[in-house]
Amino acid sequence: MGAGGKLQQLMARLHLARGGVPRGHFAVYVGEARARFVVPTAILKQPSFVALLESAEEEFGLDHHCHPGGLTIPCCSERDFATLVRSLC
Repeated sequence: MGAGGKLQQLMARLHLARGGVPRGHFAVYVGEARARFVVPTAILKQPSFVALLESAEEEFGLDHHCHPGGLTIPCCSERDFATLVRSLC
């Protein structure tokens, strides 16, 4: 599946799992402790965020044990993820 198809699939999953997340944002669970971050959907257009998603997909697949209500990125530390989000927003 191409990058555009994967992005549409991801957005559909996130839309269905919006519970308590403001419009224009989505929940991400990061690291071993699965810390919850709510980030703007605009971040999905950033190459460095796309690279992080691709890394998570390569290591864990898209259907690994996802936290209900958001996307899980287990291959990134909470600190690194927060730094990445701050630099992109």
